[in-house]
Amino acid sequence: MLKGERNLDDAELLAIILGQGTRELSALELAQLLMIKYKSLRHLKDASLEELLEEKGIGPAKAVSVKASIEMGRRMAQDSQLKTQIKSPDDVKNIVMEEMRYFDREHFRVIYLDRKGGMLEMQDISVGGLHSSIVHPREVFKVAVKKSAASLILVHNHPSGDPTPSKEDVDITLRLIEAGNIMGITVLDHIVIGDNTYCSLKSKGLI
Repeated sequence: MLKGERNLDDAELLAIILGQGTRELSALELAQLLMIKYKSLRHLKDASLEELLEEKGIGPAKAVSVKASIEMGRRMAQDSQLKTQIKSPDDVKNIVMEEMRYFDREHFRVIYLDRKGGMLEMQDISVGGLHSSIVHPREVFKVAVKKSAASLILVHNHPSGDPTPSKEDVDITLRLIEAGNIMGITVLDHIVIGDNTYCSLKSKGLI
């Protein structure tokens, strides 16, 4: 209350979420140990509930509080992006790069746009890799219909850091373009995210 939340470091903010420590450690000491292990809040957010529960001093209540607070931050960040105008692949990169470049598995995400190119929704469709978790047009377009989207942009990451599209990437994109044409919803592009770099299938002439 004296310092204000903006003046607290990551461990101090995390300590407030944890609420209390253990017999051996204060909440701040426990938070500091977590930050040493995960190095940043960005990496902490990727820890599963089960992984948090394996940490000494972290029980179900603390683990759930941490995951809930991270999810609130994610939703607020997404809300602030809604109605962002998407006019180029760079605009997509600016929205998703800092999150998706660190994923250790492939996440397939869709950005839904209105008729003026404003973002209506951004949603993960599948996790685990396009080769093992085939993206079905039904999952992609049911949100588009619900949101009355005029067009959409496909996005997924390559954990290797190399954004070069695979044959599977191109094949799935062409399949979704065909489905979109039938429904009157344009698939504008497919952006592959690497480590601080990206590839636009449209710019590369692959679609």
